[in-house]
This record gives sequence, C-alpha cells and structure tokens, in this order.
Amino acid sequence: MAHAALSSLMQTLEEIHHPHPSVTSLKERVGQLLDFLENSSEKRSSTITDLGRQITDAAYGAEDVIESFFSKQILPKSSTFSWRKKLCAEFQNVIHHISEMKLIHKTIHEFEFILESVSKIKDGKVVEDLEPTKNFFAAASSKFSSRKKTSIVGSNEDFIQIKDRLTGSSSKLETISIVGMGGIGKTTLARNLYDDSLIEYHFDTRAWVTVSQDYSVQEIFRDLLKSSGSVKDEFRNESIGKLGENLYKSLKGRRYLIVMDDVWDTKVWDDVKRFFPDEYNGSRIVLTSRLSEVALYENSISYVHHMNLLGLEESWNLLCIKVFGEESPPYELEGIGKKIAWNCKGLPLAIVVIGGLLSKGSSKTREYWEIIAENVTSTTSGTDYKIMEILSSSYDHLPHHLKSCFLYMGAFPEDQEIFLSQLIMLWVAEGFLKPLSPKSSEEVAEEYLNDLIDRSLVMVGRRNHLGKIKTCRIHDLLRDLCVKKAMEEKFLQVRASSDGRNSNRRVSVQRTHICSCPSIHELTIRSLLYFTSNFSSGCLVSSFIASFRLLKVLDALPVLFYEFPFEIFKLVNLRYLAFAYMGKGKLPSSISNLQNLQTLIFRSKRYFYLPSDILKMPRLRHLILFSGGSLLCWPSGLQHNRIDSFSLQDLITLSRVENFKCTKEVIQIMPNLKRLGVHYILYNRTKWSSYGFSNFVYLEKLETLKCFFFIQLPSRFPRQVNFVFPLQLRKLTLRGCRISWNRMTMVGSLPNLEVLKLKHYSFEGPVWEPNDDEFVSLKYLQLEELDLVQWKANDTHFPSLQHLSLRYCMKLKEIPFDIGETPTLQKIDVYGCSRSAEMSAILIQEEQQSLGNEGLQVRLDSVHDAVLNSLRQATMNGRRNKHVWW
Repeated sequence: MAHAALSSLMQTLEEIHHPHPSVTSLKERVGQLLDFLENSSEKRSSTITDLGRQITDAAYGAEDVIESFFSKQILPKSSTFSWRKKLCAEFQNVIHHISEMKLIHKTIHEFEFILESVSKIKDGKVVEDLEPTKNFFAAASSKFSSRKKTSIVGSNEDFIQIKDRLTGSSSKLETISIVGMGGIGKTTLARNLYDDSLIEYHFDTRAWVTVSQDYSVQEIFRDLLKSSGSVKDEFRNESIGKLGENLYKSLKGRRYLIVMDDVWDTKVWDDVKRFFPDEYNGSRIVLTSRLSEVALYENSISYVHHMNLLGLEESWNLLCIKVFGEESPPYELEGIGKKIAWNCKGLPLAIVVIGGLLSKGSSKTREYWEIIAENVTSTTSGTDYKIMEILSSSYDHLPHHLKSCFLYMGAFPEDQEIFLSQLIMLWVAEGFLKPLSPKSSEEVAEEYLNDLIDRSLVMVGRRNHLGKIKTCRIHDLLRDLCVKKAMEEKFLQVRASSDGRNSNRRVSVQRTHICSCPSIHELTIRSLLYFTSNFSSGCLVSSFIASFRLLKVLDALPVLFYEFPFEIFKLVNLRYLAFAYMGKGKLPSSISNLQNLQTLIFRSKRYFYLPSDILKMPRLRHLILFSGGSLLCWPSGLQHNRIDSFSLQDLITLSRVENFKCTKEVIQIMPNLKRLGVHYILYNRTKWSSYGFSNFVYLEKLETLKCFFFIQLPSRFPRQVNFVFPLQLRKLTLRGCRISWNRMTMVGSLPNLEVLKLKHYSFEGPVWEPNDDEFVSLKYLQLEELDLVQWKANDTHFPSLQHLSLRYCMKLKEIPFDIGETPTLQKIDVYGCSRSAEMSAILIQEEQQSLGNEGLQVRLDSVHDAVLNSLRQATMNGRRNKHVWW
C-alpha cells in the first residue's frame, strides 16, 4: 500500500497554501518515491516488500503529524478567552509548532534513508528477482480496449438447454435451479439468458434480485419491484406483507421471468414463493446457488442444472475470447496458452482473471506467457484446488496505482450494487488518484475502473441510456480476497461495529450496532463507512464521531441522527461527508470550517436550509441533497464587491437544490458546473423572470440538467418559463413546466443533446409535430405522463434515436409508424399506455421483421396483455421458423 499512502500524503501536502520549507522538502521526497513506484514494476523480493512497508509507515506517520497540526490551526479559537488564557494558548501553540516541525524533520530523514535504498535498487545493487521478465503480471494502464460482450461461460449446450426450458411449451410455473461452485459462472450464465433478445421478447416482464447470505425479505421484494419497473416511492417503508402483495399484483396476468441470484438458504424460497402467481401462462423462476440443498429443496424446483468445470478445449476457448476477442491466437502461443488454461483447473473465474492479465498488448509474447504458466502451475499444485492463490497472484502484480482502488471494493457489502458516481467520489477523497492534466480526477478514476473491468476483477452492473457504466459489483471470491489482503496490509477492516481495537486506516461497519466508546487506536482511522440499513443513531452521538479527529472520509448516510451532529464540523480534514438528519432547521455556519471538503451528501425528511457560508468552501466538488425540501439559501442582493469572498470554482455537481435562482453572480461563483438538478416548489404566483431560467445558457460547461416543477396553485400554472439552454447540454429532464409543444425548438435545436426525458406535463397540448433538422444527436427519448394525443413524426425527425420509452401517456393514440424506419432504433418500451398505442408498437415491430430487421425489440407492460399475447405469440413463432436460435 506504499503507493496509496504516498498519494494520500501528497494530496495533504498540496493542500497547504503557504508551506514551511520543511514541508516543501518533504513534498519533493514524496514525489521522488511516487515516481519510483510508478516507473517500476512490483518486485517480489523480500527487500522490496520491506521497503514498501517502510514507505507506508513513514507516509502515514508524516500525514498524522501534518494533519494533526493543521487541524488545530484551522479550528476557531473561543472568543471567551481572557488575554492571559489567550497568551497561554498562543505560547502552547508555538511549543506544539516547534515540536511538530521537529517531527517533520525526522520524517524527512526517514524518507532520505528510503531514497538511499531506492538508489541502490536503481544501481543494480539489489538484484534478486529484479529481471524485467519476472514482472509477469505488471501492465501499463494507458488506453483501454473496447468493452467486450460478456462471454458465455461453459459450453453452448448449457445456454441452449436452459433457454429451451425457459421458452418451452409448458404453461405451468416452473422453477429452474442453476447450481455449482463459486466462480464457475452461474451468474454469468443467468445474466446472458436474462439479457437474451428472445427471452426479453418472450416474457412480458422480467426482474432480477441478488439475494446473498445476509438477506432481507423486504429488500428482495423492493429490488424485484424496482427491477420490474413497478417501484413507487410509497413502497419504501412498506411491510413485508404489503410489499409481497404489491409484487403479486405487478406479476398477476403477465408472463414473467424472475431471477434470484446467489441463494444460500432454503428459507428464502419459503419466504417469497407464495407471492409468485401461477396462472399457467408459461412464467419462469431461475435460482442460482452454490448449495445443492437449495437447488434440490423439496418439490419446489422443477428442473436442476448442474454446472461442470470446463474441459481443456472449453478453457482454452474462453481464454482466447478474453485475450484476443474475435481474433485468432498466434500459433506460437497456442501450446503454452493451453497449459495456462489447463492449470486454471476448469474454473471460469480463474480463467477470465488470468486472461485479463494477458490481454494487454505488451504481454502477448511467448516469454511472458511461459512465466505466467510457471506461476499458475505453482499456485495450483497439490491435491487441493487453490483458486485464491491464482486470484492473489493477479492482485500482487497489479500496477501500484490500481491496488488501493481494488482493495477498496472490499469495503462494500457482499453482492452490493455499487454506484459508479459514489465509488469515484470516494476514491478521489481517499487520495488514490493522480490527476493527469487536462483530465479531471473523476476522469482518471473512471479509467482506473475500466482497467479493473478489463482485468475481470470488477464486473459491470447496470448501464445508463448511453451505454456508460452506472453500477458495478465484485464477485464474492474476489471480495473475500480484497478483505483478506486489506487486513494484511492494514489498509481496511470490515467489522460488525465500530468499537474495538483497530490499527487500520479505514473501517467499514456492517450489519450490527455501533458502540459509542472508541479505543485509542481509533485515532489512526482516516475513513469510516457505514453500510447498516435504516439504522437509528441510538448511542452514536456526534461526540463519538468527533473523536475520530483526523477523519478524511465519513459516510454515515444510513445512520439517522435525531440530534444534529454539530461536532462533525470540527473534523477539518474531511474530504467526503455523507450524513442524514431527521429534524429541520439550518446547517450551522461552522460548516465553512471544512475547507478541504470535496463531497457533501446530506439527507433530511424536512425542509432544511443551507447557509451562504457554504459558498466559502473552495474545494467543494459535489453538493448532493436528498430531502423533503432542502433550500439553498443564496445571499440576498449579492454585490459584485462581495463575490471575491465566495468561490465554488471546483463545483461540478449540484443536485436537488430547491428554488435555485440562476443569477449571473451565481454563475460567476460556480462557472465549472457540469451536473445540475433543481426543484421549484411554489405556493403562490411568482415572477418567473426572477429565477433566471434564461441564464442557464451561461453555464458553459453544463452537460446534465434536471428541472422539476411542483406547483401548489388553485389554478393552472402559467406557461411563461423562458428556458435558454447551453449548447453543450447532453442530458435534459423536465417535469411539470407545462410548456407548449410549439416551443420545442429550444430543446430540439441543441446539437449535443443525447438523452431527453419529458415527464408529467413538462410539455402539454394534444399535438406534437417536430421540426426538420432537429434532435440530430438524440439517442434516448422518454415521454411520461403527458396529455399528448397525436404525435406526427417520421424517421427523419430523430435520425440517431436508439431507445424510445412511453410511460402512462393514456391519451396517445399511436406511435408514429414511420419511427420504425429510423435506422438506429433498437428498442421501444410501452408502459401503461392506451391499447391502440401498444398495438401500434407491435405493428411497427412486425413491419420491421418483415423487412429483415430483427434487431428492433418491443417491450410491453400493459393491462391489455390478454388481447396482445396472441399477436405476440404469432410473431414469435414466425421468428422461430426463420431462425435457429443459438
């Protein structure tokens, strides 16, 4: 963890505005060591291992001294001090200053000693295991290969056999179990089946849930409702019985496919099975499990599919797909490649992880592969299969900058879907990244994640409408490796509570209650992350949090504070803060103490006001509010001569702020904003010009805008919302604006707009006829809860459209037939619309199929399924007659 420790220390040093010469000297030495690590590969000799430990200890020690000193300097002194006490305090401060400068000098000497060892290594005086050919797993992370489609793990027969079972003629509800050891590819097989175009077409609705060992029945039902598109806000706090009833109603009358992934306990099936209706319409449930007793439970399972380890040819084929894609492997690598594949003992996870290491361009040489083959052989020798050794080898020889990012994945609970945005904000706050101009820290973090995905160490979860990664997850075995290695490195500890002795820099608290009395060892903690579910603070008081006085990361969002945690604002080293407060009021002005804060995530259930002091936090990058009514309180009558005292130059995300006034002064304060989400809640008539909607155009870097109106008026809302949008806007979501369709040009003329979501009367009127030469880049269009009756459009109006989604547009008579001629169109979703609109979607698909376009998918979720099923079945039978499905 030497690289992570040095990167974090360097971030701390760079945040000092007027550094002492000793600090500057220390910074130079830290930079030299970072250059050494980044320009050399990981060595396996004991000498290098010991050197890494020395670097880590020295970096952590220096960071402790510096952050402790500056935390004392930043906190405001009490104004109640008498002049004698004040003089005494200043004298003590000088003493501490001298003492801590001596400690910094001592640290500099430690780094100088380490640099002497580095010089010896560079001069070749330490030679064991330093030949470049021994660094067989190291690979540079520059540009990444294009994303490959997930490979079918196992033989094609597995896929075909289960697919036939899912679409078979049996009308009875069937439960299919896929069983096999960890890493054998159960989830991947299930996912490929779930995403198959014929499967998606065959079932009216599909839902996926990952169960895991520590499961909650409420979460299972909520995830199934969310996955099937039936989730509503009121479901959030429902009982198990009510959630189950809602799930039952959402599935009733539909042919559904449910996938329950990673089931460990037969009790799960007992808890949920009665909420899956059987109406003899061919619905199916798929379970995946490592345990035979789950797969064979009573008479509940209709069919059990046992996954076997791969044979030599299957192993070699999978390795080739991972390393070479669709290209043929070089002849000189075939023999040694088959040896590597065979030594993975037929386990797909081991093969794809090793394949990830071999897939880099510089690694495709016979010499390199021979070294890997020798190493894999040594880790799998003996009678027991040692998958963890293979995975451990892939970690040991990751590039330095990826190790800390990979180990951090162990902080998240097993099988948790990890949002990319949250992960990146945490990595940035931890100081793992080295920004490379002109790229931002967030862009570098995304490249790091892509590299881990390329190496098959992290899996892609969901993607957004543009195909970008939205969530990711990590395989259970790889997470176990992260937790184990993180403990060994004193990098991270996963605990059931935050009490007890600890020597790690980071603690992830999961599952159980939290003690309020930290031990002295807690002073070393830099990151405290809670993953409890709906946990009341109880004995977690703010004084307990404040005892971790050198914290950089505090993610306490699941912990519900009922007394405001004022003590948190004494943690002046914080870079990332997420917490929830159930009361109402105003954040204290002492929030401006957090001068190093980069991310602030705040959740409340009532109206809450943010002070103007938040504008004095120059390093703030993300301000995200989840609340029933948080109002960002901008300083009234902001004068030009006061603007210099406010600065949010680094702010790129401002989310869920209410009644936001986009004045030119505000734009001057935050010129680099990329993502903005605003809510307007109004109770009386207002002059809309005061909100500055036309000033959005001056946010020259804005890429994403969400603008929602919630109007509480006795009469209809006047439509004088004069939006002017910036030309670089890529994603736009509008709600409740009630703008006339004839003003759509202000949206359609945006040259870079790729995603457009029009919700709940954002535009109103019975007829929409788009203009020519507009929406040139639009890829995703969602129309939801609109009063639209006639939509007069053709294939020329949306030349780049890939996905059309219609939700609850009950008055819409039909989808324009010529939309189907759009060459890029891949999917049409219709939810809760009129019968005629749904029929038009089916007819569009039929027409495209008759023209040879098999790529267009139509998905319905309708109360008219009984009427439409016969038409859909006929269409599907026609497709089967034309094609032999793989």
